[in-house]
Amino acid sequence: MPRGPRKLRVTADGLGLTQFGGVALIEQFFQRTGLRGAISRHIRFRQRNNRYSISESLEALLYPLILGLGRIETTEPLRYNGVFHYLAGLPGYPEATSLRRFLQRFARAGRRAFLKLHDTWRAGMIGQRGRVIFDLDSTVLTVYGQQERAQVGYNPKKRGRPSYLPLLCFEGRTQDCWEGSYHSGNVSASTVAIPLLQRAFAKLPEPTGQVRVRGDGAFFDHKIIEFIEEKGAFYAIVARLTRPLKNRLPGLWYRRVSSGVWAAQFWYCPQGWPGPRRFVVIRRPVPEEPSAQLHLFQMGGYSYQLFVTNLTLTPLHLWRFYNQRARAELIIRELKDAYALGKIPTKDFLANEAFFQIVLLAYNLLNWFKRLCVPAHLQRATLQRLRQRLFLVPAQLVRPGGTPVLRIAPSYAFTKDFLATLRRIQRLRPAFRVKPPQAPKTAVNRNRL
Repeated sequence: MPRGPRKLRVTADGLGLTQFGGVALIEQFFQRTGLRGAISRHIRFRQRNNRYSISESLEALLYPLILGLGRIETTEPLRYNGVFHYLAGLPGYPEATSLRRFLQRFARAGRRAFLKLHDTWRAGMIGQRGRVIFDLDSTVLTVYGQQERAQVGYNPKKRGRPSYLPLLCFEGRTQDCWEGSYHSGNVSASTVAIPLLQRAFAKLPEPTGQVRVRGDGAFFDHKIIEFIEEKGAFYAIVARLTRPLKNRLPGLWYRRVSSGVWAAQFWYCPQGWPGPRRFVVIRRPVPEEPSAQLHLFQMGGYSYQLFVTNLTLTPLHLWRFYNQRARAELIIRELKDAYALGKIPTKDFLANEAFFQIVLLAYNLLNWFKRLCVPAHLQRATLQRLRQRLFLVPAQLVRPGGTPVLRIAPSYAFTKDFLATLRRIQRLRPAFRVKPPQAPKTAVNRNRL
């Protein structure tokens, strides 16, 4: 029976070693897309510490989110990893206190320019503009301290705990995060959905074709529906089953539309609404052991799901179209787990909101990275899988003849994917370079020429 070594010597003289060899891919992608240059040109404000530029400080926040280091405190090992500094193109790595102070300054002086720059990149990456799908969703971020504006609200997992409420809008085809807002935990999603939709519609590039909006029961509000209709868009929103709507369900005529699925439809004007809307009901038998995640109304051995819509789709196709919105819930779960969205970095609300926007940029950058650079079999991979395959790569940096060479460990099983990704990055065309802001025109004295 084999045993481990009995006489093992440990020395600390390994030079050029790192576990983050895949940072070379991230830095090459940032370089090809002109990320650092665009940030340097468009985001400017006064800083006390000039050791790290604004673009370097933002990258120092982006890299831990991508590499899975989570909280700002856990980035301490990066300060002593010289190979990481070299591969990422950073002069060093800031302390956790410096990053928090930067977040506070950035939230007050650089946030607006940052959002404008991010919007420009999103518009350039939307792809085909013939049809746009907005998926609306919200989540709860529980806090465990004295964070500013953290309030007690709807919190199904930690009842009575203060929280924040992020509201998110995803583009259904590309899975890009199109818009996001950050609120206190006692805010209702329906009250802040219209401002979010206003910003989402405003940043659509011209020309844009048909826009469809999908949302769960939190967005069942006649003001939201009227706003979508005024924009000439279409919607499929889950209706809250109020008592008048529940009383209508048993008397409807249901038609079988698929195996185990029956559907009905009717026109109805809820109280306070300006006019009737089309409602579609999906009925299915309740399984013997219903899932704990089943939130549908149950009655008489059936579960019911009710939609309000202005689409002309058949009930079956409407139901299937709405079910594709489930990907938004998976993205939110990944944002909270893999991208550390639930790790509140400071006690300052504006700094926390700025961190939220940086997380959304990190998610979009990785989404574009998957779309443009990785092999086809990894384009739907989660961030955790990308870390295992491409980013957390044991390697050694050597300089034979003065030329830097990154030597990947022979035991690394995904060298083929790594090299294929690197080749695709090197062939990448600048997809979302931003023109520098033009200086204001000044009068020229021709007599002096």
